[in-house]
Amino acid sequence: MRIIPAIDIIDGKCVRLSQGDYGTKKIYNENPLEVAKEFEDYGIEYLHLVDLDGAKSKQIINYKTLEFIASKTNLKIDFGGGIKTNDDIRIAFECGANQITGGSVAVQNPTLFQEWISRYGSEKIILGADAKDRKIATHGWLETSELDVIDFITTYTEKGIDYVICTDISKDGMLQGTSNELYTEILASANVKLIASGGVSSIADLIKIKELGCEGVILGKAIYEGKISLHDLREVI
Repeated sequence: MRIIPAIDIIDGKCVRLSQGDYGTKKIYNENPLEVAKEFEDYGIEYLHLVDLDGAKSKQIINYKTLEFIASKTNLKIDFGGGIKTNDDIRIAFECGANQITGGSVAVQNPTLFQEWISRYGSEKIILGADAKDRKIATHGWLETSELDVIDFITTYTEKGIDYVICTDISKDGMLQGTSNELYTEILASANVKLIASGGVSSIADLIKIKELGCEGVILGKAIYEGKISLHDLREVI
């Protein structure tokens, strides 16, 4: 199972939110590259980089931060937030993203998202399936659709998607454990490489997610708040 720390960006700074609420923003470092380099120093290979400014706007915004981290580290970066057009996805890949995550675009423009799967390949495109009360949320989680999370994922597996990041928004940033029942249901319903996200608070959470069969796990606040040390993560890796 891949261990994937997250860096969320607002105004070029490393921040974290709770349950996607922009009003809970807490700045952890004004230089995201420092954070990324520290991850790399502890043997971490992967990074989940989210443009929160882009997520609630109509376009990618913090692509320069992506480019800076990609050019100064060897981390394999999956990048999301604001990727809604062909120009956005081109910019993300040109700036060094290894994979991109599409959530809002997969809801609002499924034809375009499917074109990306065909053009770039299923190894490069991740479906962002972030849910609030089992309904898919979009635009930085500021809006909720009527799409059921399981139906949403299974529809896209039929269209060739392999990778799915699923965040239970009620768990995100709360440090109260992960949504294991939901992940179990997804894995029983769809043949996907599932990346769990939201609520990780301990090494025990990571072990449980691995036992469920998830391909990867994203964690953020647990690191920034000292619940899981980078030394411990290195031992797990």
